[in-house]
Amino acid sequence: MRFEATKLLGAYVVEPEPHEDSRGFFARTFCVREFSEHGLATGFVQCSVSFNHLRGTLRGLHYQLPPSCEAKLVRCTAGAIYDVIVDLRPSSSTYLEHIGVELSGRNRRALYVPPMFAHGFQTLEPGTEVFYQISEYYSPGAATGVRYDEPKVGIEWPLPIEALSEKDASWPLLA
Repeated sequence: MRFEATKLLGAYVVEPEPHEDSRGFFARTFCVREFSEHGLATGFVQCSVSFNHLRGTLRGLHYQLPPSCEAKLVRCTAGAIYDVIVDLRPSSSTYLEHIGVELSGRNRRALYVPPMFAHGFQTLEPGTEVFYQISEYYSPGAATGVRYDEPKVGIEWPLPIEALSEKDASWPLLA
């Protein structure tokens, strides 16, 4: 695997290194040793999948508060997404900065999301599926979010929003 550091400290784009032959290819997508060498979480306790019918669907921006902060490894297994993370660590030099990365079933890249980063995505194709490995159990009392149109963050989503949950539309703006 190749680990590409992003401008947000602790966040990485992870690319598999496929070994190809006449049948197709084989590639590792997770290795405890390699993730540990980069200082990343290795104890994923839960996996989730999100299926999205429409192009332009927006999900997020979600995160969990202490003591249930979670790291995520996010991969698009079918279709394509514009995946966004926002640094919410007040002591970080990149506090409230964000990055966006295209993940797709074709490029097979993943995004490692450190704890205390909000995460969300917009689907770029209909029939998009996203697979998550998560380091902490879902804790409804710790679950929260940042609004997709938060002016202090300034995310420019690539498409008009076609589907958005009421919950995601109603996260409060940051103080």
